[in-house]
Amino acid sequence: GINQAEGAELVAVHSRDQGRAEAFAEKHEAKTAYSSVEDVLSDSRIDAVYITSPNHLHGPYTVMAANAGKHVLAEKPLSLNVAEGIESMRVCRKRGVKLGVGLHLRHHPGHIETRRLVAAGALGTIALAQAQIGQGERGNVQPEPRSGLRDWWTHPEMVGGAFAMLTIGVHAIDDLQFLLGQQVVEIAAITDGQTPERPLENLAAMSLRFDGGAIGTMCCGMRLPEFQNDVALYGSEGKVMLADGSWPRLQGELRVSSETVNTTVAYEPDFVYLVTKNIEDFQRAIAEDREPAASGSHGLKLVQLTEAMVESAKTGRTIKLEPTP
Repeated sequence: GINQAEGAELVAVHSRDQGRAEAFAEKHEAKTAYSSVEDVLSDSRIDAVYITSPNHLHGPYTVMAANAGKHVLAEKPLSLNVAEGIESMRVCRKRGVKLGVGLHLRHHPGHIETRRLVAAGALGTIALAQAQIGQGERGNVQPEPRSGLRDWWTHPEMVGGAFAMLTIGVHAIDDLQFLLGQQVVEIAAITDGQTPERPLENLAAMSLRFDGGAIGTMCCGMRLPEFQNDVALYGSEGKVMLADGSWPRLQGELRVSSETVNTTVAYEPDFVYLVTKNIEDFQRAIAEDREPAASGSHGLKLVQLTEAMVESAKTGRTIKLEPTP
C-alpha cells in the first residue's frame, strides 16, 4: 500500500526483533530497519508513521509519535478504550499532527457512490441498513486459535475485549455509519463469547439505532465459511445492495434500484487498492490541513461501539451511547 501510494516512500520499518525488521525491510524495499520505536521517531526523514502493531500498543505508540511531531495513521482499533482514544486525539491536536485510521471501505468507489445517492435523496428516507462480514473454514466449529507472533489476539486485555468485532466487524459497522451519514446511538448485541469460559467472541449479531432514524443490523463472525459479505440499504424510494462488498478491499458489485437510478457496477478485485487510497488521502489531509476521510474521530466512535457491544453481550441490555468527540 505505501509503495503503491502516489508520493509516498517507505523510509523505515520497525519490529521488536531486528532480524524480522530487516527481512521485512528487504521484502518491501524500505531503506532502514529498526528494533527501537524511539529510533524510528527520532529519524528526521520520517514525516508520518503507520501503526500496525498489536492492538494494546496503538494508543501508546500514537501518543509517542505525536509527541515526536509525526503524523499518525493507525490501524483499528484506535485504542483499547474510549479514554485512551480521547487522549490520543488530544495529543495529536496539541502537537498539530494529523490522526487517521485504517477504515478502508470509506475509499471503495461503490460505497462512495452509495453515500452520494443517499445524501442526494435517491433512496428516499432510509428505514433499514444491514451489513454482514465473516469468514471461516469448512469443518471447523470454531476457528483455530492464533499462535506464535499472533498469540496476542487470544488475550482480551491486549486485543481490546472483542475478537470478531475488532478483527472485521468494525469495518462493517463503520461502513453503515459512512453510507447513512448517521451515527449509532443504541446497540444490542448477542455473541458466542464475553463469558468467563469464552471471553472473546467468534460470532456476533447486533441491532443498531442511528441518530437519523434508521434501524440497522450487523453480523460478523469467524465461523462462517459460506457467508455472504453484503451491505444493503432499504429506503422509501429504493434500495442499494453492495454484493460481496463489506470486506475491506476492492471487490463486489453495486446494485441500485430506485425511482430515479437503476444501475449495476462490478469491481475488479484488487487487494491493495483501498489501503493505497487510504494512505493517499491521509497524505492529502496533511498537505491540505484537513481531517482524513477516515479520521481519529471515526476510530474513536468504533472503540465506543466495541465497548458497548461487549457490555451488551455481557449484561443482555441495550446500551445507549453518548456522542463522542
